[in-house]
Formats: sequence, C-alpha cells, structure tokens
Amino acid sequence: MRSRPVAGLGAGLVMALGLAALPAGALAQDPEFQSVQRQTLDRIVAVVNDGAIMHSQLEERLDQARSQLGAQQQDLPPEDVLCEQVLEQMILEEIQLQMAEEAGLSVDDTELNRQVRGIAERNGMSLEQFADALEADGLTLSAVREEIRRELVIRQLQQRQVGSRVNLSEREVERFMEQEGVGREQAQQALFQRKANEELDAWLQEIRSQAFIDNRLGAR
Repeated sequence: MRSRPVAGLGAGLVMALGLAALPAGALAQDPEFQSVQRQTLDRIVAVVNDGAIMHSQLEERLDQARSQLGAQQQDLPPEDVLCEQVLEQMILEEIQLQMAEEAGLSVDDTELNRQVRGIAERNGMSLEQFADALEADGLTLSAVREEIRRELVIRQLQQRQVGSRVNLSEREVERFMEQEGVGREQAQQALFQRKANEELDAWLQEIRSQAFIDNRLGAR
C-alpha cells in the first residue's frame, strides 16, 4: 500500500538544522517558516495500516459535520462523541481507499467533470457559480473535486465487493409485494437496497477488524 505523507517530521528536522538561531522576527515573516510552524502544530490522530490521519484533516471534517448538521437543524452531539464518530468514518474511508488503490480502481477526469457538473446543475448553478459558492463557504473547487473523486472510488469498491453478495429469492419478492402492496420491480429494488445496506455494514465491520488501526485521538 502507498504510504501517505505524515506532516511534522520535516519541521522537526528543519528546526534541528539551525532555524532556531535566526531572529524571531525574521522567522515570523518568512512564509516557509509559517508553513513549517503549522505542520509542527499538527499531529497524527490515527494510523491506518501504512497511512495516517492528521489532526488538521479531522478538524476540517468536523467543521463540515457541524455545518451539515446545522443546515439540517439537527442538534450537535457532545464534542467528544462527534470527534469519535467523524474519526471512525475517516478510518473506514482510509481503509477503503487503500483497498481501491491496491485493486487499481480510479475515476478519470471525464467522469469526474460530469459528476461535478451534475452537482452544480442540481443546485441550479453553472460550474462558475458553483465554484463561487464554494469559495464563499471557504472551499475550493479543486478540493471538492478530489473529495468527489474519493467518494466515487469508494463507491466502485463497494459495488464490486458487496454487489455480488446480494441475492434475492422469488419467495422474498412475492412476500414483500404482499406485505407492502407494491409491484414486482419496486419490491425488487427495495429488497435489493435493504440487503445491500446490510451486506455493506457487515463488510465494513469485516475490513475494519482486519486492518491495523492505532487510534490516537485521546493522546496528548
């Protein structure tokens, strides 16, 4: 598996090589030092196989979660509970992205562009308006594109791993039709989705149990 960069190590080496001897004012005004300083403040919150999740990444996802829950007018859970929930989701995503990379799964730019345009259109925007709206929320189109790419790759992996596990019997379909009073096609779709969700949950638990995970969220 590909090892993801771990911030902070470079900062420690640079400081050891003599930056501390420079005048404090010069350091504070140096953009490169400011970047190093931000890296120094970052830390690993979880190791997942040969990858790492950084505190800065967790904070970014927490901001997104708070914003989403606020937009849906849902009460926020306690901060420690929210942190654990978001980090757990990130751990599962990291495992799946590593598996997808090993399997050679990818999303080309043509498909990615189509998906991004589709999101913009569903929100009644042109691509330019969508980019402006993201910028107003403190995001960039390039960052959102990469997030969408990751989600599409994970969806590919899930379809490959879980789709083959779902089997429907004729009796199940007929029973659902009788109980719900729906047609055959609707019954098949509803049953397939229900079983797919059950299989997905079981598969996620399976791959998590097989991964090496070092959760350092509570570490100081």
